[in-house]
Formats: sequence, C-alpha cells, structure tokens
Amino acid sequence: MTDIQKYEFDRLGYLVLPGILNAAECARLATAMDGLEEHAAARVKQAPLKKSVWGPEYHASPEKGYLASGEREPGRTLIIEDFFNADPAFDLLVGHVPTMALIRAIVQERPTINNSEIRIRYPGNQTTAHMGGPIGAKYRYGFNGQGIDCMMVRMVYFVRDVGEEDGPFCVVPATHKSNYATPYGTNDSDAEPGMIGLPVKAGDAILFTEHLRHGGKSIRSGRTRKTLHIGYGPYWMKSQNIGTMDEDQNILPATLARYTPEQRLLFRSW
Repeated sequence: MTDIQKYEFDRLGYLVLPGILNAAECARLATAMDGLEEHAAARVKQAPLKKSVWGPEYHASPEKGYLASGEREPGRTLIIEDFFNADPAFDLLVGHVPTMALIRAIVQERPTINNSEIRIRYPGNQTTAHMGGPIGAKYRYGFNGQGIDCMMVRMVYFVRDVGEEDGPFCVVPATHKSNYATPYGTNDSDAEPGMIGLPVKAGDAILFTEHLRHGGKSIRSGRTRKTLHIGYGPYWMKSQNIGTMDEDQNILPATLARYTPEQRLLFRSW
C-alpha cells in the first residue's frame, strides 16, 4: 500500500482501486457468476436449508457447497455465500497478490478470509445504509504505533461497469471515525445526507473498513448488478457470512485440496 493509499484509506475509510483485475480475469469470473446465479436461483427455496443465527434460512447446496438466500425477482437480492466451493474459477482471488499487499497493510495480525459472497441485485433494489459511528470491537477501525489496525475489511470486485443509475456501492466518507451514531433515523441509502455513490469500471475494486457507513443506491437503469465480496480480518475471527456467522468457515476439503499451503492458511483460524 502506497503512502497516498494509506493516507486516503485512513482519511476516508475506503479506496477505489482501478484495474485490479484484467479483462480475461473479469470474463472468467463473470461466466462463473452467471452460471452460479442460474444454479442458485433455481434451488434457493429448496431443502436442505440452514437457518442463520441472524434469522434468514439458506439453501445449503449439497453438490456445490454454497449457501444461498433471497430470490431472483425485481427489487430483490440473491446472495450466494462460500462461492469458492462452487467453482475453481474463483480461485484466482485466493491469495490474490495485489489484494493481499493491501490487506496486510491494514490488518496487523495474520489475515484470513472470513467472508465470501456473490451479491446479485435486481432492478429496483437498494441496499440499506448500515454501520458507521460507535460500533464495538468486532468491526472497529483502529490506529496504533504500527499504523492502521482494522478488524473486518472487505474487497468488492466488479466484473462489469456500474454507473450512477446501476445501484453503485455508496458510502458516507469518514464515518468510520465518527463518535456519534447517525442522527437521521433512516436506512435509506438514497436519502441519507452525505452518502455518495462510487461508479466503477469492470476490473475495479473497492476496499473499505466495515466500520464505515455504507450501502447500495437504488438500481434505476433496469440492469442487474453482480459483485464479488471477500472479507478479511485477523486469523481468529470466524466466518462473517450471514449463513455461518461466527462459525468455522464453510470451506470443503475438496476446495482446500486445490490450494497451496499459503492459500489454505487464509482459511485457518488458529
């Protein structure tokens, strides 16, 4: 991470990273995401089901190892967690060198992957604003004598362009340092004062601290938005996927067998 990136991440709570994936990588990931959407959308309400400690029920795919919730309908979201189990196409993001250089600069203890989601948002959908202000230890943003010291941070990878009308990821900059909860009494990402959308191109990514207030603007273009999310934190932090919250990561032996020792370490919480 460059000095400018450290300064901006500390100041704002996020970075927009142009061109972190090349065109071939975007195409490979987009094809895998499209195929997984079809598989999950056809089965998301079917057994076997797993109930999250946060409430939602997830389809637990016995053949592909993912967990899925939501639905493929206007205004709705389909979430596919643990996508690493489903298709080796996603392996290029496990230990991704440009990503890990950034993560190691802001997570001081050995970082591991604690979150893996494909979020598919259909026309009319909005992701409500959340986080920011006092938040407790689990997702906190910190700074000490060694520099930035984050708990959970997240990379969002974009394999297609997302413009202003496509429901861009949005943030209220610098709210990772706010001493007050939002006073606006709303979770509406379109209406909250200070919320800005972050348009991106295919191949870009956004890195942010979960402490930052963030969400997703409404999709007004009529196009479906698909993004890949990977969360990182200290090695002792358990899964932060909703379907397996605070459990061990749902990573199958067959998936780990594809990886190098260094990649497998990214899923080891001891």
